[in-house]
Amino acid sequence: MGILDFLKKQFVDVIDWVEEPGDLAIRYPMEDREIQNGAALTVREGQVAFFYNEGQMADAFGPGQHTLNTSNLPLLTALQNWDKGFQSPFKADVLFFTQKEQVGLKWGTSQPVTVRDKEFGPLRIRAFGSYSFRIEQPPVFQAKLMGTLDHLRVGDVETQLRSAIATQLATSLGRSEFGFVDMAADQAAMSDRLREMVQPAFTQWGLSCQTFFVESLSLPDEVQKYLDKASSMRVVGDLDRFVKFQSADAIEKAASAEGGVAGLGVGAGAGMALGQAMASGLGGGGQASAPAGGGDDPYGQIEKLHKLLTIGAITQADFDAKKAELLGRIR
Repeated sequence: MGILDFLKKQFVDVIDWVEEPGDLAIRYPMEDREIQNGAALTVREGQVAFFYNEGQMADAFGPGQHTLNTSNLPLLTALQNWDKGFQSPFKADVLFFTQKEQVGLKWGTSQPVTVRDKEFGPLRIRAFGSYSFRIEQPPVFQAKLMGTLDHLRVGDVETQLRSAIATQLATSLGRSEFGFVDMAADQAAMSDRLREMVQPAFTQWGLSCQTFFVESLSLPDEVQKYLDKASSMRVVGDLDRFVKFQSADAIEKAASAEGGVAGLGVGAGAGMALGQAMASGLGGGGQASAPAGGGDDPYGQIEKLHKLLTIGAITQADFDAKKAELLGRIR
């Protein structure tokens, strides 16, 4: 055996782990797994250390400083079948696990999830958010995910966790009795439901989903445009009232322009005439209302409508239609 080999095989007498951000677990590196009797084991806050013998879990140590001997390695001592306290170095695998919460992780749907919305029918929904987790059961985590690896980081398990989240998301949306609008309006409740649904998948790997947030629910652009158009039509509601509103808005704009409506000679009576004209001529074919005040003849009404046409409050087609109606009253 060369001098370098001899140095590599020097018995370990200090065991500790200073983890880096993103680290989950590490198999402590040592030549031939040989540990000096009486070695010092330091486990930092948020960590736990496990001793394994021939692949079988022996002893566990929480945060603190520990001296390794037969008194605090009872299971390992029993597995090694020592008749009395060991005085020589012993062999064991030492694995460190961090139990700190891994925060700020992102999840999202790589493809839209098709759901049957109770209001809009089939919809393709995208969802995005964040989550956090921690190692809850290190032995299960070691058996299911770490295995014989020497080092495991968050990036090594993220893909698997996101896949589990995407599966549960599709299931949740598919079974949901709430419409898209309701889900988008109450993302907190949806976040709680999804956290409960993904927890079993995390548990099978020895993990715990600490927090889960739905930050965005969205539709494809073309579907969103259609939804916006449908919303606009529902806001408009009564077409007759919408036309009156548009006409009043046009008068207000004309009044604020140079000269104003009064400068064109329309005055307050123009608005009333416009309302009568719109209610009868654009309101669905109903009979014309009596002129306000009862004193205006058809020619006066036509003159007022012409002034409204001049300021752009009504269209040429509206004017022609109403003019023909008023002239038809003349006997």
